[in-house]
Amino acid sequence: MDDLKVLLAPAWVHALLGGVALLAVAWLVAWLVRHVLVRVMTTVSRRTAWRWDDALIEHGVFRRLAQVAPMLVLHRGIGWIPGVPVLVETAVSTLAMALVAMYVVLALNAALSALEDLYQASPRGRERSIKGYVQLVKIFVWLIGIIVIIAVLVDRSALSLLAGLGAVSAVLLLIFKDTIMSVVASIQLSSNDMLKVGDWISLPDDNVDGDVVEIALHTVKVVNWDKTISTVPTWHLISKSYRNYRHMYATGRRIRRALNIDLTSVRFLEPDEIEHLRRFKLLDGYFERKQEEIAQWNAAEGEAGKLPINQRRLSNIGSFRAYMQAYVLAHPGVNTDLFWAVRQLDPGPTGLPLQIYGYTVDTGFVAHNNVQGDIFDHLIAILPEFGLSLFQQPTGADMRAGLCRADAEHAAVTA
Repeated sequence: MDDLKVLLAPAWVHALLGGVALLAVAWLVAWLVRHVLVRVMTTVSRRTAWRWDDALIEHGVFRRLAQVAPMLVLHRGIGWIPGVPVLVETAVSTLAMALVAMYVVLALNAALSALEDLYQASPRGRERSIKGYVQLVKIFVWLIGIIVIIAVLVDRSALSLLAGLGAVSAVLLLIFKDTIMSVVASIQLSSNDMLKVGDWISLPDDNVDGDVVEIALHTVKVVNWDKTISTVPTWHLISKSYRNYRHMYATGRRIRRALNIDLTSVRFLEPDEIEHLRRFKLLDGYFERKQEEIAQWNAAEGEAGKLPINQRRLSNIGSFRAYMQAYVLAHPGVNTDLFWAVRQLDPGPTGLPLQIYGYTVDTGFVAHNNVQGDIFDHLIAILPEFGLSLFQQPTGADMRAGLCRADAEHAAVTA
């Protein structure tokens, strides 16, 4: 009976009823603020052409701020309830203020995310990412928020806690070593315009080769050409060598491919062959210039220049090289404003390479390969007109043809 009397004492009844009433008021304030604030801002955003309010609503900034109101009601209202023990009042008030600080931090982080989205939607944002900087600011916001929450919970000044951090700065530097290195790397990459979203990069040491899709504070996300995803630490891009193909797309994509000519097919041209090749429009004027040059050379040699062994003569390989130069120069897919050349490389076991070195106008992967394929399709097909042949390793068909020919010749001799 004594215990029942204690439970039904007026002070406890008042405290219990006051607590229930306070929770009801806090819930009502939360409902009103959340619905009124969010609905008002949603209506305003629909009637304006601004995008920032839409981004703030999408990331829940106002929803986070609405959660501050009931915590303030609990913080202020707990002291108005009669009969509440001092320990309970202090605990509820402290916890409410800590939650206020947490919700403010969450709202600030959501606002930073909204700011990042607005920037990424801009033309400049498509070229240069600020994700790393936003993440860095979020880290600082959380650090300050955590210090404020701890200060509220232990009932001490936040400035005194900040002053005490000097004693553990070495530990913090060790903990955030990678973060500090990533911050420095992000600043260097951004200030020197070394990397953008959409760039094609390759890091052979890390087996990375693909397009950059995200630049964050700690990592750079790359989608490789085999559609796998690689994440590279940001500081790797300033501590290691990597290749960026952005300038290639902006100027021209290189062609560096050679036709390996069979050395046994290289020879001087006969007069009838020269007349045959005069029909080529791309070689118009070439033979006249070369024959005049050769005639002057041979005449300068005197009597010795009358012997074929001492004469300069037109060769099929030289004429074909001139044709290659004329064809590349006339091709609309080749960017002749950049450096280009048709050059003869050192002969080797695979023949005599005639290489085209230049750049295509269209730098897209498919278009570039189409231009390159179109050029070499034509050159390979027209090669026999100059009495030349490509070098090719013997195949099984070549072996069988040779054996059959040898058998036929042996049968003819024995017969």
